[in-house]
Amino acid sequence: MWKTFSHKKWEKVVKSGNKCLILDCYLTTIEIIMYQLLGEFPCKIDSKGRLRLPSGLLDQLPADERDLFVINRGFEGCLNLYPKKVWDEKSAQVKQLNEFDLNSRMFKRAFLNGAAHLKKDGADRLNLPNSLLQYAGIENEALLVGVDANMELWSADKWNEVQSKLTAERFAELAQTVLGNRANSAPAEPQ
Repeated sequence: MWKTFSHKKWEKVVKSGNKCLILDCYLTTIEIIMYQLLGEFPCKIDSKGRLRLPSGLLDQLPADERDLFVINRGFEGCLNLYPKKVWDEKSAQVKQLNEFDLNSRMFKRAFLNGAAHLKKDGADRLNLPNSLLQYAGIENEALLVGVDANMELWSADKWNEVQSKLTAERFAELAQTVLGNRANSAPAEPQ
């Protein structure tokens, strides 16, 4: 028998021989992001540093997640643009890092350095921080790429450079390295 105990605590009574044990369990709310952002969208950055979010990308987001975003430095010289709920999840992971570990502190600084909250205006534009645009080498034209639950913003030149290194062979190597070890069965013998 389960019963409510102060909205967050549940109690179960279990018989073990002649003794009764009370087992405490605490419930937490877990939100799971249930969408995947896909596509490459060429974008213009205006003279005021504003990026108009493509409707094809906005349409992939739930209606209640289309207004608030967080942007920060990404890997390989891009910028990461997160819907606010996705950022909150990432930020919670970063907050759990050990503050007494040097690598954790360095990562936290790098991850949060320059991060900014952004609110979409009535014309579907985000005002991007100049320091982040400079970091990514973005001037007038950019490419916004859907990458699972977040987006990456690239300068066209940097994107082309990164993509030129991703040959079909390299893609196959990455698949083997990243996904190949996850298989439940033994890898096939080479022929």
